[in-house]
Amino acid sequence: MPASRSRTERWRDTLAKIHQRGGGLEFTADVGGEPDAGNLVWRVRLLNISDSELLVEAPGAMGKRFSVHEGARLIGIMNVGQNRWMFRTDVLGRTGGQSPALRLAMPERVERCMRRSFDRVSDASISLPSVECWPLLDPRSAVPAEVANRAKILDQLDSDIIGNIGDGSIDPVELPEVGAKFTAELANIGGGGVGLRIARDSGPTVESSHLFWIRLDLRPIVPTPLALTARRAHTHIDSGQNIYAGMAFEFQLNPSHKQFVIEQVNRYFEAGQRRAAA
Repeated sequence: MPASRSRTERWRDTLAKIHQRGGGLEFTADVGGEPDAGNLVWRVRLLNISDSELLVEAPGAMGKRFSVHEGARLIGIMNVGQNRWMFRTDVLGRTGGQSPALRLAMPERVERCMRRSFDRVSDASISLPSVECWPLLDPRSAVPAEVANRAKILDQLDSDIIGNIGDGSIDPVELPEVGAKFTAELANIGGGGVGLRIARDSGPTVESSHLFWIRLDLRPIVPTPLALTARRAHTHIDSGQNIYAGMAFEFQLNPSHKQFVIEQVNRYFEAGQRRAAA
């Protein structure tokens, strides 16, 4: 029997091994069908398992915990090596204390994702937000660009014009001092950064720099792509033969930008839950 099929049939054993080694799972709101906006996938540690429940860290980023509603429908993702499985679950409740956690229903089954449809199974699919990336040549030049990005987003959010959503383009004069652009998908968010999925042909550009200026396309919830600085922490080749890059957010030169980014990510997170509950 192929190893991947064996793991699918013995998925509870795989969950137990993930827990034993202190590993994590990924989750996103189950919006059903193709969402109006991409899925925000958050990565958290698997804290405990029982016959009926999974206990996982409460999601968050940059020191901010996101509120997940009891009864929320979620799609879970389990990654083991070059294999990937998806499943559906519900939020049963939350635990309190200094380390809040979510109680999730143990899934009834899991389904392996095929490499040609990395984020899709027979009854669930995920659409990842797009990300524009540039190697950042002068970190100081990103500060005025981020200030301008914040002003533009706030102006559009405060506008009385319904549907005041930008087309996502950026004028070259709005860019900091950067190198060649490449594009990515927002694979997940957690802790102090994001995971990006990048086509392999962009590998030389990714490896050429440690610091990047990125724009997260969270439209229509955030009317203009959200810009910030990120530092490459690690890279590897994922099961879809793309580059997975872990990027840590960098606010050293513009610390006031951190709270603004938290607010916009939380806005997007909350919108995903509302779509899932609709």
